Amino acid sequence: MSRERDRDDERGERPRRSWREIDQMRDRASAPRDERRPRGAAAEARAKTATHEYLKRADQLFAGSRGGAEGERLARAMRDAQGTSALAAACAAYRDAVGLPGDPALLALFLDSGERGLVLAALRELAARRARGAALAAGLQSQARLLAESADDEIAESAEALLASR
Repeated sequence: MSRERDRDDERGERPRRSWREIDQMRDRASAPRDERRPRGAAAEARAKTATHEYLKRADQLFAGSRGGAEGERLARAMRDAQGTSALAAACAAYRDAVGLPGDPALLALFLDSGERGLVLAALRELAARRARGAALAAGLQSQARLLAESADDEIAESAEALLASR
């Protein structure tokens, strides 16, 4: 084998690599590069705190409802009141206790409530999300199209602005 390699080198050709050498090169390529680790105990503590805070914020982003058990109870009350005259009161109770919902499905209930203040608050929240780059789900787009034809000028203009912000 070595005589063969010497002959290839004399002719100016690249030597052939064995399967073992190829596998080793692949292993080295997939190995993690120089990871940046904090130096010292204080830097490590700061990094750990920052990681914890980042994960906590990420969990809040993906949490279905706000306000813990009370927020979940109020969200369930809104879902149960959907299609009834009690929806506006359930949405108002949720807003007063927890604030505007983070879940787009709950914001859709606010749009269905029929109460001017709740609808406008939900439209403003959706517009703010769109400004941050969030997509508007197809169901919410349909609701916004219906609200754009509302007799209330402010609701219609807010819905049109939301739809135009694509």
